[in-house]
Amino acid sequence: MKKFKTATNLLTVLLSIGLLVIFLTGCQDSKENLQSKEGAPENETTLEKAQRLGSVTIGFANEKPYAYQTAEGKLTGEAVEVARAVLENLGITKVEGILTEFGSLIPGLKAKRFDMVTAGMFVTPERAKDVSFANPEYKIGEAIAVKKGNPLDLHSYEDIANHDSAKIAVPGGAIEYDYLVAVGLDKKRIVTVPDMPSALAALQSGRVDAITATGPSLQATLDSSEDDKIERVTDFTQPVIDGESVIGYGATAFRKSDQDFVDAFNKELKKLRESGKLLEIIEPFGFTENELPGDITIKNLIK
Repeated sequence: MKKFKTATNLLTVLLSIGLLVIFLTGCQDSKENLQSKEGAPENETTLEKAQRLGSVTIGFANEKPYAYQTAEGKLTGEAVEVARAVLENLGITKVEGILTEFGSLIPGLKAKRFDMVTAGMFVTPERAKDVSFANPEYKIGEAIAVKKGNPLDLHSYEDIANHDSAKIAVPGGAIEYDYLVAVGLDKKRIVTVPDMPSALAALQSGRVDAITATGPSLQATLDSSEDDKIERVTDFTQPVIDGESVIGYGATAFRKSDQDFVDAFNKELKKLRESGKLLEIIEPFGFTENELPGDITIKNLIK
């Protein structure tokens, strides 16, 4: 009987200690949760959160030379490196990329899958209805690539539209789709693909007769493929839309609610441009002084 009482008392003590440990652990967790909440002020903006954490998430579409991952898994590209330089000046040193099909970048941004889009995205009034663009980082024209020898003699978007059956591949959501439709190309002859590597594959297989993108993007795609059976059309005539030659401007995109982030980004971007650092950043990706945006601001582009 005595041994039974001793065992019972020992069990009671152990249970008491266990309950005490659970209670103290819960208190500690509650304290840590409270501290975590205290570290994140109510109504904290995306910029404030990024500066507090020192990190930000960016959406990209794996399109050279704007934003892509190297074979080693490094995230780089014109738009990424410009954003990286700006963000570092804002105290944000860690950038996490989230790979997304180009056509899903704006929906993904609005759904808060990531904090900003660095994909060399062209500024258009239509896109500006859904997102807030920073000031442009570059300006650029269009280009096309065809089978070697240019068998269909294509030198402009109009040539493609006027041909009886020529087809062209375009990444889904890209501005080039709108340009092609505007010059009169039947939508049935525009093949939408996820990205530029897919467009190139469509041309190589004979599924389409041409592919198109901005000059640097197309050239980067061709350089990566090293396919001597595909060539860029060097004497390409820029499309004329509504009486004006098309020159696109690329910029970083933010949510409409993140105007403070846009303003801070623009301030640092201006410093990079005025110091000459912007050109240094984009040159390794095939851009030249001719591609600098000058004093053009987002307000000039979406009037």
